[in-house]
Amino acid sequence: MEWVNQQLLETPLTCLGDGYDRIWNLFFRIGNQGQRQEILDWFHLKENFYKVNATKQDLAMVETFLWQGKVDDAIERLTSWLDEQAQTFIRYLTHHQTRIVNYAYFQAEGISIGSGAVESTVKQIGARLKLSGAQWKSDNVPQALLHRCAYLNGQFSS
Repeated sequence: MEWVNQQLLETPLTCLGDGYDRIWNLFFRIGNQGQRQEILDWFHLKENFYKVNATKQDLAMVETFLWQGKVDDAIERLTSWLDEQAQTFIRYLTHHQTRIVNYAYFQAEGISIGSGAVESTVKQIGARLKLSGAQWKSDNVPQALLHRCAYLNGQFSS
């Protein structure tokens, strides 16, 4: 983690993650609170939301509130629902309230609201590190990732 914090970090540093606390605990160690903007992944938010039993009309209304980042309106609407799934989802929203943004705005600005691409990249890197015949020392992985990031960011001259 020390290596990560030695890198130049953008402000804000956008941290996009699912609802698991282990991810947010990791992000907490990167940069400082003033640098980070934490965003709950839209896919994971919806995945948890669709566990709630309600009419299509009610679900659509709450989804619209969430898409616009109106968490209080969503919670207010959900509070009248009596099922346990709705109450569980209210607790989920309350826990992640500061991470739920106006997704419509972020999407319009070209800012990612889904962590699928990141998760895919992590799997690809993992697969490359385990290639048949490859011999990696764990101490060399950060340097290889640094070079890959520099290449993708256009910091190598051709």
